[in-house]
Amino acid sequence: MRNAARMSKPVLITIGAIVTLMGVIFMFQGLGVIGGSAMTGSALWAILGPIIALAGIVLVVVGLRRGRRS
Repeated sequence: MRNAARMSKPVLITIGAIVTLMGVIFMFQGLGVIGGSAMTGSALWAILGPIIALAGIVLVVVGLRRGRRS
C-alpha cells in the first residue's frame, strides 16, 4: 500500500499541473488573448478557465501533502 501512495503523489502533481495549464490556456482563449479556436472570445471559457485552473492547483496541493502523513 505504501508504494501506491508514493506513486500516486507524482501522478497527482503531474495531472494537477496539466489541468492548471489547460485552465489558464482556456481562460486566455476565452479572453481573446490566444486565438485560433472556437473558444476564442467566449465568455464561457473566460469564466470556466480559472475554475479549471483552481481545480488543478487543488490536485497539486493534495499531491504535495500526500507524503507528509506517514
